[in-house]
Amino acid sequence: MPVSCASAGPLARLAAVHRPKLSGWYRFLHSFAASYRGIRGAFRNEAAFRQELLVAVPVVLGGLWLGKTGTERALLIGPMLLVLVVEMLNSAIEATVDRIGLERHELSGLAKDMGSAAVMFSFGLLGLNWLLVLFS
Repeated sequence: MPVSCASAGPLARLAAVHRPKLSGWYRFLHSFAASYRGIRGAFRNEAAFRQELLVAVPVVLGGLWLGKTGTERALLIGPMLLVLVVEMLNSAIEATVDRIGLERHELSGLAKDMGSAAVMFSFGLLGLNWLLVLFS
């Protein structure tokens, strides 16, 4: 059974901190594979991420069609990508809090609520950009 760094001796902790780092193309491919697993995991396990992907399709297509310049298209599409990024970070926070323990704790709830608020703010930015670009 693996030993955690917290319960391991000083030499085991030192070895865990100074493990060899990947480099070059192998590092790039390893990072890409980890990112793919993260996206796949979010899609499989997070209903909010799937719903936001459904919102992203018309937003991206609409932004490409309604934006008159490259800058307008970026302002219409970019915040939608930000929503997806923030949702993935929110899901990571929730998974970490749940991994630590499922009992209710004020700080755990606060962390989850703050992640949710970050998603809400990113949606607000999306709406604000659409209003400013399309009605100015």
